[in-house]
Formats: sequence, structure tokens, C-alpha cells
Amino acid sequence: MGLYLASNPGVKYILFGGKGGLGKTTLSAATSYWLAKQGKKVCVFSTDPQASLTDIFERKIFGQGEVEIAKNLYALEIDADKRIAEYQNEIRQKIRDMYKMETIPEEVEDYINSSSAEPAMAESATFDAMVELMTSGRYDYYVFDMMPHGHAIRFLGMADILDQWVAKIMEVRKKAGEYKESASVLGSQKGGLAQEDYVLKELEFIRNRLDFVSNMVRDKTHTAFFYVLIPELMPILDTRKALEMFRAFDVTVSGVVVNQVYPQELRDSGGVPDFLKHKIDSQQEYLGQIKGEFADLIRGVVPMLDREPKGLEMIGRVAGILFGDSGVFLR
Repeated sequence: MGLYLASNPGVKYILFGGKGGLGKTTLSAATSYWLAKQGKKVCVFSTDPQASLTDIFERKIFGQGEVEIAKNLYALEIDADKRIAEYQNEIRQKIRDMYKMETIPEEVEDYINSSSAEPAMAESATFDAMVELMTSGRYDYYVFDMMPHGHAIRFLGMADILDQWVAKIMEVRKKAGEYKESASVLGSQKGGLAQEDYVLKELEFIRNRLDFVSNMVRDKTHTAFFYVLIPELMPILDTRKALEMFRAFDVTVSGVVVNQVYPQELRDSGGVPDFLKHKIDSQQEYLGQIKGEFADLIRGVVPMLDREPKGLEMIGRVAGILFGDSGVFLR
């Protein structure tokens, strides 16, 4: 991992993907820890609702904004419900400003309230928080723990889909604005034009944010995307499928990290039960398959540890394993 980052000095955004439970959050935290130790200001952010940086760092992070964990190291966990409530209040205020209303009509208020139940609202809130963080310019590195790959594909593809949708709306509204402008000139009425300009301005703002994400995930110079797997059949098949799906979105996977590997020397030590020996033998077989299929992409192999990887001491230990062998330090 260290060699990869040193060989790609333009990288600013680091994403970890993979199925749930394989250690994406741990590796994201460890990578952030290592970068911070290199003197880089880093923020690690989870887009996976099942992940918990709060548990890993043993600090209250959820919904607290950008929390300082250690020197140069910050962590962020979004409270999607709180973010959605903020969205709703922003919408209410924009309606008041645009239409000069003191109170929101009841039917509009009902619609705004019901929007919180929409399945995509939490994803949209997370998406917006992700863009807001990345465009802030406050950090040298931004490390993201992505949701499991099926959701990640949807998440990454959402930028393209919404961009097309917003572009179409803008086109329609501009044409409508041209007709309205002609009518306003003939009728000397200009009140509606300001409202149209306001809406188009909002749509343009949304589109620019979507374009940023769409370009970022495809930017090989500034973005590194690592996929996490363990030496078992299903994660191998999942990784193979994920690589194909990401290629379809023109997203390049920078490498894979093999996690939770039982040390071979453990098998050869005395007193090891047959159950564990069989597990290690099975992992070694799948490790051979991983090396054969993903050889050029392997950026690190992390063993199963004797303790749960949480707290700065253990995260530092994982970072030492993931980056320590490289002997590389970033400039």
C-alpha cells in the first residue's frame, strides 16, 4: 500500500470497497492512521450505514461532525436522519423565499414530511455529505469506507443517472423560460422570471456536485479505489463480479487487500485443533487462487489478529502490517 501511494503522489481520495464484514472500515481507519503519522491531515468517512468508526476508534463520532481522533486524524459519521431534517428545512425556506410565503401550504408540508420515508433519501444525504467534505479543501487526504459493492455501484452510478435527469429538467425549464420571457415582454410581467432563474441556479448547483463525484471516481490520478476480500470462495467470486461491474462504470480498481488471513506458522505450531488446521489449509488454497487471479492487484495481506482491531493501539498495529513492510514514507 505504501509503495502504491508513493508511486501515485497525486492521489487525494482513497476508497475502500467490498462486502460487509470483511474489514473495510478497519482498513480505512488504519490507512488514515498511517497517513496522519506521515504528517498528512486526513479525514476518514464511512458511507456504509452498517459500519461504525465510533466503535473502531472508541470515540463518540456519529452525528458529531468532524471529530479529531489524533494529531492530523479526523473521522466523520453522518447522522442521515439529522441531515434529512436539515434538507427539509432548507426546502421550506426556499419555498418561502421563492414564492414570498409566510407559511407553507398544508399539502406541500405533507409532501415534505413524507419525503423522509423515501428509500433514496438516506443515500442522497450521505452522497451530499461526501461531496461537501471532498470539496472543502480542508484535508490532504480523504479516506472513504464505501458500502457493500452492490450498493456502491448504485451509489457511484447515481451521479450519472441524476446528472442526466437534472440536465433534462434544466433543458425543459430553459425552454419554458424562453416562452415565459416572450410572454412577459408582451404583457410587461417579469415576476416569474426571477423564480425561473432561481430554480435553474439550484439545478446547476446540484449538477456541478454530481459532475464532481462522477469525475472523481474515474480519476486515476487523484483517486485510489481498493477492494477488500478474504480467502474464501464467495468473497473471491464477489470480487471478480465487482471488478467487472466497476469496469462497466469506467471505474478503475487500484488494487485488492486480502484480510483476515490465519498465519501458516500457526498451523505448524503444537496443540492446534484439527478444526483450525482445516481452516488454515482452506485459506491457503484460496490464497493461491487469489494470487493467480489478482496477482498484479494485490496491495497488501493482513493476518487475523489475536484481538479485535479497535482503539488506536490496534489500529496502529493494523497500519504497521498494511504499510510497514514497504519502508516508504510520503513526501
